[in-house]
Amino acid sequence: MKKLVFLSLAFLSAITFVSCSSSDPETTGGSTTNTDKKDTEDTDSGSGSLADYTAPTYVDDYTSMAEWTKRSKWNLANVHDPSVMLADDGYYYMYQTDASYGNAHTGKGHFFCRRSKNLVDWEFLGATMKKQPTWLKDKVNEIRKSMGLSESTVDFTDDTQFGYWAPCVRKVSSNLYRMYYSINMPSADDKSTSTAANICPNMMGMMETSTPSDVSSWVDKGFVISQYSDQNLNYNNKSIWGGYYKYNVIDPSFIITPSGEHWLIYGSWHSGFAAVQLDPSTGMPKTALGNPWGTDNEASYGKFIYSRLMNNRWQGSEGPEVVYHDGYYYMFVAYDELSVAYNTRVVRSKNIDGPYTDILGTNLTTNGGEAYPIVTHPYKFGSDHGWVGISHCAVFDDGKGNWYYASQQRYPENYNSNPYSNAIMMGGVRSIVWTQEGWPLVLPERYAAVPQDKITESELLGDWEHINLVYSYKKQDVSVNISLESNHTVSSSSAWSAGLTWSFNATSNILTIGSIKLYLKRELDWEASPRKATIVYVGLSADKKTTYWGKKVE
Repeated sequence: MKKLVFLSLAFLSAITFVSCSSSDPETTGGSTTNTDKKDTEDTDSGSGSLADYTAPTYVDDYTSMAEWTKRSKWNLANVHDPSVMLADDGYYYMYQTDASYGNAHTGKGHFFCRRSKNLVDWEFLGATMKKQPTWLKDKVNEIRKSMGLSESTVDFTDDTQFGYWAPCVRKVSSNLYRMYYSINMPSADDKSTSTAANICPNMMGMMETSTPSDVSSWVDKGFVISQYSDQNLNYNNKSIWGGYYKYNVIDPSFIITPSGEHWLIYGSWHSGFAAVQLDPSTGMPKTALGNPWGTDNEASYGKFIYSRLMNNRWQGSEGPEVVYHDGYYYMFVAYDELSVAYNTRVVRSKNIDGPYTDILGTNLTTNGGEAYPIVTHPYKFGSDHGWVGISHCAVFDDGKGNWYYASQQRYPENYNSNPYSNAIMMGGVRSIVWTQEGWPLVLPERYAAVPQDKITESELLGDWEHINLVYSYKKQDVSVNISLESNHTVSSSSAWSAGLTWSFNATSNILTIGSIKLYLKRELDWEASPRKATIVYVGLSADKKTTYWGKKVE
């Protein structure tokens, strides 16, 4: 569904503002100069003390500085489909889909990069790809020729026709970093018909660098894989979303297993996700691909590992992100359309190529399903505007046992009478808590390097805002008020916790209400004015289908 973003933003760019004049400086050949840049401490989940803590002050509604000429002030503004990796120089590097409010990025290159040492202050560096790779046109026409078709009529010089989406970047070794990226072709996802005239499969390529601090240092290594069809050469398909292609070649997730194997997981919307093993030395598929059609070649294009809806071309799932933690491969998945309903689920497997099951034991490889727990969902605390479209995540760690989740998050539609408010895409980095049962949950408030002073029981007394994260298509889950009383009972306007008792384990930082375990941490109250440090929690309902979010407000 990424096409929706670009259609809406293309319209938006003509109305909201002119991105920049022809005299604006280009930075696609190297780093920008960030006048706001400052030395930052390494992230360690909040060092120092609360007494000395200063909250970040950058605005979430960045429309006043959305133009390209103000990119040095963006911080996490205009983030979409992020990929984050920690490099040897101590910086976290974030890469993303080409997208911005008002299409300010158009004509400035592709796969933009920013970096940070503390996951709070981010420096915009520029584009890692200056222009369309030279192999793209040749590969498209090579495939078309093998299908008995003439050369494509697509105008490859018009770069605005193409989508540059969802890169995935990983450190391979001390001197090697790889980026897998996807290019969405014109008409490749035509909903009504696939014909000889518009057969141009989506493509995936790969770039490498040894110095991620220099965005101009990325070298394109060429074609990796294309969409595969299980309908042989029967590309004339008149049914809505009949889908000539089986696997949509976008949204790569690259992982190196503990045993040193390299794998690429990819897929979106069409028929689920596939896993392809790579040659570690080249980064290319380990098995020769063959023609991208026909049953004899299907295995080389990947092993089927995940589906939301079995035997259905309309999946409503995309953006797989796979990481390894404590004996399991965890796959985070984006569900539903991206502008409002976007929400995140997680499943796991002992094997990189499945089968993947959720917390309820549902086998998503063989059966499909909704998948629980819910990791993120549209929400709002109190009277704040809240956030929607929170998914397609990057999941990463700092090497010190701390894990993080990063994604886009959008303003609700028509906020403050702005008909384009839903195109305001702010990057959100959040801490991950691993439950005692080994499942990852994401904290409700964004990471802000709040010092982790010891939490005392007396601090928990008073008012909290509590959210039941329950799946509801395109609707925000809203908070209710609860209060932890000094007699260890709970007062609440919600039937969920009213009349229950609570206890606190200061060693594990677990608040228990009734029989529910809630994992606590200090984070920033982003909705407060001024922003201030607070305590937040995350936990799961007894049936595991509801995720609980909460924050202390008084």
